[in-house]
Amino acid sequence: MKIRAFFALTLPDSVVRWLADHADTLCEFDRKTEVTWVDSDRYHLTLCFLGDIELDKVDELERCARTMLKEFTSFQVHINQTEFYKVNKGLSLIAALPDVNDDLNDLHNVMADVTTQAGVNYKDKGFKPHITLGRLPGKNKFKSPEKWPSVDMFSLADSVVLFQSKVCEDSSIYTPLFEIQLKDLS
Repeated sequence: MKIRAFFALTLPDSVVRWLADHADTLCEFDRKTEVTWVDSDRYHLTLCFLGDIELDKVDELERCARTMLKEFTSFQVHINQTEFYKVNKGLSLIAALPDVNDDLNDLHNVMADVTTQAGVNYKDKGFKPHITLGRLPGKNKFKSPEKWPSVDMFSLADSVVLFQSKVCEDSSIYTPLFEIQLKDLS
């Protein structure tokens, strides 16, 4: 049996509330009402999208992740921009993006290595760590604003979660499969 899965960072309630308010301001750019806005209770920062994997790979992913994240220390993520971008031919996103610093880049690379070590075929082409605020079909008439409303918030990256994603008619349901705490900053 196959499942869709991805590694992500969860977000604290204060960041989720701020992002929900931010997404509300972005609705004005959706003049053709093509965007399917994500419910704020589903916000997370996607680190590594695995796609469809065999269910029996979850235990191996957890074992590899626990080993490789054993000494990884928590850090601050600076979420500082919004962007529209095409993920593939069938999907475009409106997403809040973090400043990709060394810590976030290192964590993304570790999760990609975990995926490879667990025997999951992972493709990283064009991927950006992001928080999906809205989804659009690949072909759309969305016009990106010349200047996006500003974003400037911080979130603590203190654990990594492997989520299962079940695509529904107008959204997705995310189920945590395992969570690994990062070492405390202090």
